[in-house]
Amino acid sequence: MSKKTPHAIRGTQDIFGADAEAFAFVVETFERVRRLYRFRRVEMPVFEKTEVFARSLGETTDVVSKEMYSFEDRGGESLTLRPEFTAGIARAFLTNGWQQYAPLKVATHGPLFRYERPQKGRYRQFHQIDAEVIGAAEPQADVELLAMADQLLRELGIHDVTLHLNTLGDAASREAWRAALIEYFRAVKDQLSEESQQRLEKNPLRILDSKDPRDKPFLADAPKIDAYLSEEASAFFAAVTSGLDAAGVKWVRAESLVRGLDYYRHTAFEFIPDEGSVSAAALGSQSTVLGGGRYDGLMESLGGPPTPAVGWAAGIERLAMLVGARQEVKADAVVVVENDDRLAEAINLMGRLRSAGFSSELVASGSPRKRFDKAKKLPSHTLVSFAVTEEGSPMRVMGDGGKRHMAVESFILSGH
Repeated sequence: MSKKTPHAIRGTQDIFGADAEAFAFVVETFERVRRLYRFRRVEMPVFEKTEVFARSLGETTDVVSKEMYSFEDRGGESLTLRPEFTAGIARAFLTNGWQQYAPLKVATHGPLFRYERPQKGRYRQFHQIDAEVIGAAEPQADVELLAMADQLLRELGIHDVTLHLNTLGDAASREAWRAALIEYFRAVKDQLSEESQQRLEKNPLRILDSKDPRDKPFLADAPKIDAYLSEEASAFFAAVTSGLDAAGVKWVRAESLVRGLDYYRHTAFEFIPDEGSVSAAALGSQSTVLGGGRYDGLMESLGGPPTPAVGWAAGIERLAMLVGARQEVKADAVVVVENDDRLAEAINLMGRLRSAGFSSELVASGSPRKRFDKAKKLPSHTLVSFAVTEEGSPMRVMGDGGKRHMAVESFILSGH
């Protein structure tokens, strides 16, 4: 009886070739940039107790109510595959005694899981890069994170995006703004979309970023946060914007950019492709490239003491789409054995090349002619051919004449 080969699960992907090279380029660039900014690498569990995400993201959010992959383990405890990084990092900060390192700058990357409708650049198992500063109340922490994000995007070759920036104020400012929004939207409740009507009492800030055309007419005249900012909150935002100017990070004010959960404070931001840009065309409706904000109230929701924090995350798949397909990097040397009598010498050379830091590949299967033809097709700086000839020539060294070829050739012929 024949067995049918299982297909990949919907919303997952197998990444290979030029796409995998683009994915790796994003991760490698992120790792290099986070080291420049002295962010420590952390590795987090792929699953946590469900309450970690339910308490931090909010029971009524779509992520918690509709999108989490939750299951009961054999001990009867509810566990969830992580839908984002921040909640797990916050839990680790509280349970592992990481407070002693505050302000703690950490970065990580890896797979996340959300049960949602797969679409362009969005998967059920997806990957993010993430950076957080925990225990720093100063606006300089926001500036450093945003400068890091801006440099990362530039070093990825993504230049047609702009930082959209807003402030949510401190707790008192936010609460006063929230009350004003409720009063304003109550007057037109019957004309709002069903989703916005549901959000009105519990999460009125989310109405401001509604894309429903029924809500659009009421958004322009909705109360603005600036009218409710305390003196301290206004000074905080001014320090962030002046710091960004000093760092050379271009930004625009986005008064409708909000975060619905109550623990968000002060800075909220997204890097968004410029209108009509190549990046905007590539991403379609999924326009946010990188986003985040300050979440000074999160630790308290997890049972910890008040702890200021700010962070951002970006989807690796989306960044890879903007980077574009990348070809495999050339090998420093391809070694082809045209005669099996020379195989041991070739293996010895391979070991020495790799120990010296030269990437290399061995071709030693098939007929001598096929081996040589295959080796010539592999992208490389140097081709080394081992053959036994009538003249007894030990090897042939050919290359593209570039600096890397000359370095490899010099290494081989000097007998290192």
